[in-house]
Amino acid sequence: METPDEIPKPDTAPATAIAAQDWAAASADPHYRAAVVDLLGALAYGELAAFERLAEDAKLAPTLEDKAELAAMAAAEFHHFERLRNRLAEIGEAPNKAMLPFGAALDEFHRQTAPSDWLEGLVKAYVGDSIASDFYREVAARLDSDTRTLVLAVLDDTGHASFAVEKVRAAIEAEPRVGGRLALWARRLMGEALSQAQRVVADRDALSTMLVGGVADGFDLAEVGRMFSRITEAHTKRMAALGLAA
Repeated sequence: METPDEIPKPDTAPATAIAAQDWAAASADPHYRAAVVDLLGALAYGELAAFERLAEDAKLAPTLEDKAELAAMAAAEFHHFERLRNRLAEIGEAPNKAMLPFGAALDEFHRQTAPSDWLEGLVKAYVGDSIASDFYREVAARLDSDTRTLVLAVLDDTGHASFAVEKVRAAIEAEPRVGGRLALWARRLMGEALSQAQRVVADRDALSTMLVGGVADGFDLAEVGRMFSRITEAHTKRMAALGLAA
């Protein structure tokens, strides 16, 4: 089983010229500023939703120890949300307004992928959240230094990765038939998560422009394809860490 430090993350593409600038310099471009506000808004809503979901998942936990673990992770997610909300306020943006455009898509994703039991909830947190984090890490390589530092900090693992791997592998070892069901579930999550990420970007001009090169230089359509290939490869490695077939 992998240790937390070995939990796979995708290789990201090289940083661009904007990555050498700080927020004060980069935000002089109104298109770049709009893209960052969108990004922080999407992340903030995602962290708030993660907090709510982990709190709900704690109700499915089989032991008091497991409930406490999830409660601690939920608290960490809420702290991440607070950092993003505070940053939006610092740069003169209304946090609720920045988050609002992303609520419907993220809520729909969680509605479509509501887990039916404890193990499905763990796989969702590990697989679904990791795919989202991989996507945002890719974007972070094109951000100014101040924003990049914040984004990478709030993407730090809250401990859920190693916790989920340990519990899922133990469950499969105890009942091997569980593995097939969870593998199908994880594949569904992969498809839904990628579709959700693509919808979010497509609906927001500033974010889509950032990805294809209009704001952050050097990121073309071919690179977008390579980005999703890297995310898919990382997903395959995570499935192996869980003891599941991709």
